[in-house]
Amino acid sequence: MLAPEPDPPPRLRRSNLQPGDTPMLMLVLGKGKTGSLVAQVARERGHSVRVLDWKENAGAGALTAPTLATIDVVVDFTNPQSALENMRSCLALGARIVVGTTGWYDKLPDMKALAHRKGGALLYGSNFSLGVQKFFQLTAQLARLKEYSFAITETHHASKLDSPSGTALSLRDILLEAHPEAQIDITAHRVGEVSGIHVVAARSQSDLIELRHEAFDRRGFALGAVLAAEWIVGKSGTWEFREVAPQIMAGQL
Repeated sequence: MLAPEPDPPPRLRRSNLQPGDTPMLMLVLGKGKTGSLVAQVARERGHSVRVLDWKENAGAGALTAPTLATIDVVVDFTNPQSALENMRSCLALGARIVVGTTGWYDKLPDMKALAHRKGGALLYGSNFSLGVQKFFQLTAQLARLKEYSFAITETHHASKLDSPSGTALSLRDILLEAHPEAQIDITAHRVGEVSGIHVVAARSQSDLIELRHEAFDRRGFALGAVLAAEWIVGKSGTWEFREVAPQIMAGQL
């Protein structure tokens, strides 16, 4: 049984902060490759950043009301179980959290309900790269083709835990929106230090069309996560990054 939800603090720190205001005080959960890079990019953009690893935040124990009252936005790049614990703690206190961790989406309805009840803000996504967001848009256009079958191939570094990737699952969802009865196979490879390659293939009797996105490093993911954190300030609710990416990308032009 879950413990009763704590009441949110009277006002989170700088609750009137608006998009574009700097600096923010950001709490990054996870000191892995992506989390560390998120912290670096955030500092480059003028924000103050605190970073906690799993030992410092075991069971979301560091996410107390006094701590969150000093934080503008929390960013999570941990693992599915830790991400759920972190979201529960943050949202129950009316905080704002950006989640780049995948593998927990079966609990999304619970997280949405908690954010709604407590006035918190949750922005989640399978991939925060702005290039991948454009790739999603192109895939949606490709999915309009009627006489084609579709398949997805993805390749990532050998230490990536989830397979297939959250990005590949998002691509499949996009294709299924246009072809709900289709069988769309995903082939996943785990090799070396590959940051991420995704290929969407559309095949007919006459030809083959392929869309390909390759990440050379994780900086694109990190930048997108920081932009998402900047966007979520002053807001309450729940969004998938794919919903708001066009607004964010427009602001980068």
